[in-house]
Amino acid sequence: MDLIIVRYAEMGLKSRPVRQRFERILIDNMMGALASVGVEGLISTESGRVYVRSDNEESAMKAISMVFGVASLSPVLQCKATMDDIKSKTAEFSTTLIGEGQSFAVRARREGVHDFSSMDINREVGSAIWTANQDKGVSVNLQKPDVEVFVEVRGARAFIFHRSIPGPGGLPMGSQGKVVALASQERDLLAAWLMMKRGCKVSVVTEDESLVLTLRRWDPNLRVEPLSNQEYLVHRWGALATVYGYTFREVERITAIHSPLPSFFPLVGMDDREIDERLKAIQA
Repeated sequence: MDLIIVRYAEMGLKSRPVRQRFERILIDNMMGALASVGVEGLISTESGRVYVRSDNEESAMKAISMVFGVASLSPVLQCKATMDDIKSKTAEFSTTLIGEGQSFAVRARREGVHDFSSMDINREVGSAIWTANQDKGVSVNLQKPDVEVFVEVRGARAFIFHRSIPGPGGLPMGSQGKVVALASQERDLLAAWLMMKRGCKVSVVTEDESLVLTLRRWDPNLRVEPLSNQEYLVHRWGALATVYGYTFREVERITAIHSPLPSFFPLVGMDDREIDERLKAIQA
């Protein structure tokens, strides 16, 4: 593949100045994620998309897929935004994807001014793919195809891909200030993770540093402090709030908290089953 295209979702709803600031934070976090696994990459942005070039594509995608703010990413082939180039590149690409007797579908989207529509791409590229693979007995199935080929045309470039890898979504970590999370059990990690997803830079206070290994996968530079340093973090580190993993069943513990800062309880509306499922997801 030529490139990795990275998409964000929630950030796109922000005003232009806020979105640009969030993009800078997102790129810094992506560069940090790549550096943490020893992968080099070049990152650029254009029209609501982030583009990554790396010689180690699979490792780069794995690292970036764990960066908060990333909605999804795809390894892509790129070509000129002309119908002839799109047909030629996609037909060649499809021969490596579609097997004997399989069905396929083309999913096209377009942004900008062109002399063709998305429907034209679907029709013309679909015909080119069928011709390139007709010896395999392939067929078109728009409802439940064995293989989907995506074509995204943006301005003067077209991007071709067949898979989309989900990211955690949310906002770039560090865009919403600092919080202190108290962790004594696994579910406290989920509370901290949810605050990370909302864009907070989290420092974890715990007496068991091995407990936070899961969170280090999502923030390689995670700050972990012993319980004795809680007051320092609250008063001098610049924390805006404290975070606890209590649920609604532990309301007596919630009411017993006396903190100079606001306290957040991200798990308060979850039952044990949902907490366990989400914990397994972030630990996978």
